[in-house]
Amino acid sequence: MNKIYPRKEARIPFTKDGYQKILSEKAKLLSERPEAVEHLRKSREMGDLSENGYYKASRARLSFLDARLRRVDRLIKLGIIVESIRSGSVDIGSHVTITDGIKQMKYSIVGGYESDPSTQTISHLSPLGKALIGKKANDVVAVQTPSGPKSYTILAVNR
Repeated sequence: MNKIYPRKEARIPFTKDGYQKILSEKAKLLSERPEAVEHLRKSREMGDLSENGYYKASRARLSFLDARLRRVDRLIKLGIIVESIRSGSVDIGSHVTITDGIKQMKYSIVGGYESDPSTQTISHLSPLGKALIGKKANDVVAVQTPSGPKSYTILAVNR
């Protein structure tokens, strides 16, 4: 007889700010849900549901909110706020200044669910993030990019 054991889910690292954003998103979604339920109730009262576009749109909106709430709840349940214990080396929560010899770039290293390269936050799981973790100022890291290997020099590491 084969027993099925529940899979132990891994913790999801967040910075303090990233975790607060997830909590804020949950509060926002919960505040929008009653209105979506009310719209669905009103659309049901309109009659024939098979040809009711308002009903379909209301149902889709409520489904979206509920799916997003489930995802956010899972992130909150598995999330853990990571406080860096490494002094002077790159870790989640670090602000890193690097150069490729041509231009300087500043990034914040964050958990995978809060990264957004357009705001200069990169995941610790990204190729560059992986290369930077544990390194210190003046270290050189090599990263494989779509255009080939690149080297970066770490200029500064801040908390």
